[in-house]
Amino acid sequence: MLFLRRQLLRTLSFAFGSSFIFGRNQLAIAAQTAVQPKTSPLPAGAAVRDGIAGGTEMEKVNGIGGFFFRAKDPKALGLWYEQHLGILPIPTSYGETGWQQEAGPTAFAPFPETSKYFGDAQKVWMLNFRVRDLDKMAAQLQAAGIAVKIDAQSYPNGRFARLHDPEGNPIELWQPKGPDTKG
Repeated sequence: MLFLRRQLLRTLSFAFGSSFIFGRNQLAIAAQTAVQPKTSPLPAGAAVRDGIAGGTEMEKVNGIGGFFFRAKDPKALGLWYEQHLGILPIPTSYGETGWQQEAGPTAFAPFPETSKYFGDAQKVWMLNFRVRDLDKMAAQLQAAGIAVKIDAQSYPNGRFARLHDPEGNPIELWQPKGPDTKG
């Protein structure tokens, strides 16, 4: 489990920048000369992070617009997410509003097929939701009879907890470390 946390931390460090990631000048030199700098190889996605693709500014997505997945009972599962995590369903008319995310970091991390990080080997995805107060969220879920396991360790990027939805899909709650959080 510690190895997987390190992998997640490495991914987050990459996503938010780090001193060991190439700077723009090193990337520009590499792009102009078509020769890799002699330091270390370009981390995957660095061109996207720095907003360059082939020497020109690249258009990037600005967030996750939806998460779509199969469910045994879509209506019941949608209601569970709404009641326990506050995620509104897709609007059915123009007068309704859907779930609005708050701005903040989002980890996007493909894992090896053999990863045990999601728990059940049959599960191919895991949702990670940012929360403002992990303890409050966990208490609220536990009061509703939902098992939540808070990771006792605090990581450089915050705190984590695990739970499963009624169909056994893994969910991770993440309280990022920052000025507006207790993490």
